[in-house]
Amino acid sequence: MTSDTRPDEDGAVAPAGRQRPPGHRVALRGDLRAAVPDAGAAVVVTVLVFALLWARMESGDSDTVAVMPFMDDPGTYWMYLLSQAFGWSALLWAWGTVMLGLLLSGPRPARLPVSRPVLERWHRTTSLTTMALMFAHALMFAAELVRYETKVDWAERLWVAFADTFVPGWYDSGTGQVAIPIGQGALYLAVPLGLLFYVRHRIGANTWRRLHRFVIVVYVLSVWHTLLYGTNVWYGEWPRTVLWLLQLPVAVLLLLRLLRPARRAERLGPLGGAARPGWWLRAAGRVAAGAVVVGLVVVAVSGRDGGRDRPAHPPATAPHTQETD
Repeated sequence: MTSDTRPDEDGAVAPAGRQRPPGHRVALRGDLRAAVPDAGAAVVVTVLVFALLWARMESGDSDTVAVMPFMDDPGTYWMYLLSQAFGWSALLWAWGTVMLGLLLSGPRPARLPVSRPVLERWHRTTSLTTMALMFAHALMFAAELVRYETKVDWAERLWVAFADTFVPGWYDSGTGQVAIPIGQGALYLAVPLGLLFYVRHRIGANTWRRLHRFVIVVYVLSVWHTLLYGTNVWYGEWPRTVLWLLQLPVAVLLLLRLLRPARRAERLGPLGGAARPGWWLRAAGRVAAGAVVVGLVVVAVSGRDGGRDRPAHPPATAPHTQETD
């Protein structure tokens, strides 16, 4: 959600602090190099989350085991735990990059802890890291399915794991029938929307801006996928409440971004006949963002966050029926 440095559609030129030298173009290769420290930090966080999930499973405190008791063996299901760890790191990095994007494209704070170009670079590198973490999350889930499908040959196991993980609508078990396509949607939108920045000189800055706004949809799908399928926040207890609360600053920044956009052309202004459809669309976006903020506060205060009740006798079902020849 970084703001482009070209003039606004209505001719208003961006402040001098945001401009880059003429002809300057941010290259993907340079951002990939700059993302190495960020990706290293993400790996460290993933390892720490993995160790925590492993320890909770060994101690008998794992919510994953409470949902699926047959998984009470971290040595066997370590790839599933690693998939969970990558998923949580991906969501954390997605939260960070969305917060940076909203900060950069919304009302400009009087003072920033670092320069705006540095914040823009952080936004780009965290976006790249998020995409890598999302793919690693899906890849480890597929690897666990390959390990699980023992009743068919290797070619069939690879196909089943690939289809269940990457083909929308293929996974046919329980909550995953809805949750997995939502996660796939987040992944398949994240990659093109994230990389379009590097070809905006070809598609046009205005087109890039319009498309890049849908990054918030990627984030919403990611959170939705987690709330539906994240066994660590499956039950209506404090981890799920914390996840809901983390969305409040995102919603508030989005509301501020819509109420006080940095670009003059995006401001609501008076209702005019020629611009009436666009005016109503922008007004509806502001109302929707405000409703989300109110909804998040209600969820946090009431504790009604959609979590399931912890059953007295947990089910003992497998992820899904194994494939057979």
